[in-house]
Amino acid sequence: MKNRLTDSPAWKALYSHFQEIKSTSLRSLFAGDAKRGERFIIKDTGIYFDYSKHRITTETIDLLVRLARERGLAANIEAMFSGEKINITENRAVLHTALRAPKGSIIMVDQKNVVTEVHSVLEKMTRFANSVRRGEWKGYTGKPIRNIVNIGIGGSDLGPVMAYEALKFYAQHNLTFRFVSNIDGNDLAEAVRDLQAEETLFIVSSKTFTTLETMTNARRARTWLLERLVSEQAIARHFVAVSTNEKEVSGFGIDTLNMFGFWDWVGGRYSMDSAIGLSTMIAIGPDNFYAMLDGFHQMDEHFHKTPFERNIPVIMGLLGIWYIDFFNAQTQAVLPYDNYLKRFPAYLQQLTMESNGKHITLDGTATDYQTGAVYWGEPGTNGQHSFYQLIHQGTSLIPCDFIGFRKSLNPLPLHQDYLIANMIAQGEALAFGKSADEVKKEGVSDTLAPHKVFEGNRPSSTFFMERLTPEYLGKLVAMYEHAVFTQGVVWGINPFDQMGVELGKVLAMKIIPELQDRQKPLNHDSSTNDLIRYYLG
Repeated sequence: MKNRLTDSPAWKALYSHFQEIKSTSLRSLFAGDAKRGERFIIKDTGIYFDYSKHRITTETIDLLVRLARERGLAANIEAMFSGEKINITENRAVLHTALRAPKGSIIMVDQKNVVTEVHSVLEKMTRFANSVRRGEWKGYTGKPIRNIVNIGIGGSDLGPVMAYEALKFYAQHNLTFRFVSNIDGNDLAEAVRDLQAEETLFIVSSKTFTTLETMTNARRARTWLLERLVSEQAIARHFVAVSTNEKEVSGFGIDTLNMFGFWDWVGGRYSMDSAIGLSTMIAIGPDNFYAMLDGFHQMDEHFHKTPFERNIPVIMGLLGIWYIDFFNAQTQAVLPYDNYLKRFPAYLQQLTMESNGKHITLDGTATDYQTGAVYWGEPGTNGQHSFYQLIHQGTSLIPCDFIGFRKSLNPLPLHQDYLIANMIAQGEALAFGKSADEVKKEGVSDTLAPHKVFEGNRPSSTFFMERLTPEYLGKLVAMYEHAVFTQGVVWGINPFDQMGVELGKVLAMKIIPELQDRQKPLNHDSSTNDLIRYYLG
C-alpha cells in the first residue's frame, strides 16, 4: 500500500500519545484545567461547538491536525471545491457544494460552469413550487393540488423526508406531504389510503428512472391514479420527475417540461439541496429553501477557509478517527434535543455509513485499520428512557453528539428549560459519572452500591444553535458532510462511491424470476434454495 496510514509519522506519534493518556479520566482533565470548558470550544457560523468532554488534550488535537495535514486534507478540500474528479472509482467530480454556491459563482466541470446550470434548475423549481403552493397548478379535473407524494429511495427519500420533518414548522399546512420509499407494498398503500386522486401530485425521484424500488412504486401509483381518473392524459397533471433520463420519463407519461434534472457529480446522499429537494421547496417555500442553501454555503465556506484547529467539521471528523481507530469505538450516537430532528439520525446513517463503510483504499489495497462507525440515535428526551442505560453503564464506549437549540419554535412554558437541562445533564453525567464513594455518601448499602456507580469518562460533543431554522438545518447537514469527507481523506478511502450496495441488488434480480416461475431451477446455496422454496410454499 502506498503511503500506508499506519506508517505515517503522525499516526505513530498519535499511537504513542494514546498509550500515555488512554487511562486518563475526564475528571482529572477538568480538575487540572479550570478553563478547559472555555478552551475546547469553537464558535463560528452561529454554532457553539463544545468538545471539551472528550478524552483529549491539546497535544491530542495537535497530533490529529498534524495527521490531517500529512494525509493531504488541505489539497483534497481544494480539489473538491474546484471540481476535480476526486471520485476516482467513477471518474466524477464531487460538487454538492456547487448546489448551494451563490448565483454568479464559477465552478468549471468539463468546460461548463455548473453553477449556471444549478441556478437554472433552482429557478424552474421555484416557478413550479410557487404554482403548487398558490393553487395555480391544477390536476386533471381542474382541482388544485393538496397532496404531494414523494417517491424515491436512499438519498431521494431520506433527505426530503428528514428536511420535511425538520422544517415542518415552516411548511404550508394546507398541503399534505407523504414519502414512499420501501418496495414493500404497505408503504405505498398507507401513503395513498386517504388521498383523493384529483388533488394528488406524485414526485418520482430517480436519476436513471430505472431504480427497481422507485419505479415499482411509481408504476403502482400510476395504476392507482388511472383507476380513479381513467384518462392517460391525467398522468401529465399528477406526476413530475426528478431525473436525467428524458426517454424513460416521457415513456411513463410525464411531460418532460416537468422534469427537473441533476448531475452525476452529485451523489444521492448529498443531493437533498438539489432538485431532489423539490418536495422540500414546495413544503417550506422557495425563500426558506434558499435560506437553507445559504446555511449550507456558510458551512462550506467555513470548512474551505478556516484553519483546521478552529474548523468544526475537521475537528469532528478527527475526533471520530481518534475513537474508532484508537479506542476501538464501534458506534456513534447522534442525539438531537429537538423533536423536529427525529429523522436526522436516520439521514446521517446513509451519509456516514454509505460514504465511509469501506475497507479498500484509493490505491486498491485493504486497510489495516478500522473505518466508519455505526451511526444511530433518537431525539432526547425519548432516548433517555430507552437506550441511554447502555451508553452510561454498558461495556461499549459510545461517543455522543448532543444537538440543541437555545430557543424553541413552539415556546411552551417550562418545556424548553426542561429539555435543555436534560441535554446538558446527560453530557455531564457521561463525562464525570458517580464514584463508589459518592454513592456510599448517599447512604446506599454496600450490596446496592456497585449498581449505582457510573464510571463516567464517556465522551461527548455538544452543539448549540439559536433555533431550528432552514438556515441552521443547512449548516448542520453540511457540517456532517464535511466531517465525513475529512475522515475519508485521512483513511485514504473514497467516500463518494457505494459499490457495496450493488451485489444484493444484482442477486435479487436473479431471484425475482425464480419467485415468479416455479419451474425455474434453483442454483443457489442450500440455504437460499430452501428459503425460496419455503416462500413459494
